[in-house]
Amino acid sequence: MPAHFPSRYSAVTLLMQAFKGHRDWQPQWPDAEPKAEYDVIIVGAGGHGLGAAYYLAKEHGITNVAVIDKGWLGGGNTGRNTTIIRSNYLYDESARLYDHALDLWDGLSQELNYNVMYSRRGVMMLAHNVHDVQSAQRHIHANRLNGVDNKWITAEEAKRICPPLNIDPAARHPVLGAAYQARAGTARHDAVAWGYARGAAARGVDIIQNCPVTAIRRGADGAVTGVETARGFIGAKKVAVSAAGHTSVLMDSAGVRMPLESYPLQALVSEPVKPCFPCVVMSNTVHAYISQSDKGELVIGSGTDQYTSYSQRGGLPLIEHTVAAICEIFPVFSRMKMLRKWGGIVDVTPDRSAILGKTPVPGLFVNCGWGTGGFKATPGAAHLLAHTVATGEPHDINAPFTLERFTTGRLIDEAAAAAVAH
Repeated sequence: MPAHFPSRYSAVTLLMQAFKGHRDWQPQWPDAEPKAEYDVIIVGAGGHGLGAAYYLAKEHGITNVAVIDKGWLGGGNTGRNTTIIRSNYLYDESARLYDHALDLWDGLSQELNYNVMYSRRGVMMLAHNVHDVQSAQRHIHANRLNGVDNKWITAEEAKRICPPLNIDPAARHPVLGAAYQARAGTARHDAVAWGYARGAAARGVDIIQNCPVTAIRRGADGAVTGVETARGFIGAKKVAVSAAGHTSVLMDSAGVRMPLESYPLQALVSEPVKPCFPCVVMSNTVHAYISQSDKGELVIGSGTDQYTSYSQRGGLPLIEHTVAAICEIFPVFSRMKMLRKWGGIVDVTPDRSAILGKTPVPGLFVNCGWGTGGFKATPGAAHLLAHTVATGEPHDINAPFTLERFTTGRLIDEAAAAAVAH
């Protein structure tokens, strides 16, 4: 067992530490210095990258692994999203992938011995017109065929589940009903990154922070040889890029052109209030969604900005539109004050589905293109990336999510399911 293995969290451990004044807790993970060479380097210390390192060590016995990030652990999209988890996607391939992730979310806290605060509070997707109703019911039927829980509820049933919802038929966007996935919910984004980091480090994985990767290097035979970083060259037999919005820049250094565009994605939270919002509510028509955090803040998000950018700020007009939309559906919140807003950088493919698998470069793997759906896929994407890196071949679940589909035309067009930032 590595010397940095932290204490196992339990009621007994907490009681023992209380008697010591909580002065004897071990660091959850060390900030490692890079070695000259690793078996695997993962670029990006978000939930996907850290999770892949954890599963590589735990399930495949590959522990000579480094996770390298340009900033701090979880400082990218993992810490900048709105924490919603669901699997009610339209296409068979997407449903299998996201439901695989949802299965792993169920027991993730026990798996990691770390409370990721997964809450099965349900996700409700509102229908405001005939088109919405037809689209939602199509999703429901498709989900049921794939074994994904999803059902149609009336406006009155939606109101009973979520009392702040305005179902007045005279409203600008009247609620005609909703698709409701009871198994969906939220989790604490920071805790997911911390839990995976703790579990990976305990198994010998090096986590290297504040070390930008500037390029991927290839040998004379075309295979990867390692990465150039701010601390010099680090060799590796395999490199997996899981860098969200900056994936295309890194892959370009290896001579691989990616079908990606990067957009700012904004969110905001209100001042905290007592518990009043028991689920997650989304609306594609008004392009907004809302939930309540454990701290009492209303967490609100919208669609991506209308321009490509690597900015983590975003434009104020989109936030104004989102807040106006929320106030139309939930007038009771119109007097709430915004506490803070932030932005992330999402990487979007032409068919709005991820790329998860091998690349034309031997030893180079990529996990990208999640757009607005990355957080909900975290354990599933990490698990499948680890399998692909370890075995050299994709798992059956992620086999359709290849880079080659953009030349063969076998797309997974989830634009409708991902039309809202969630």
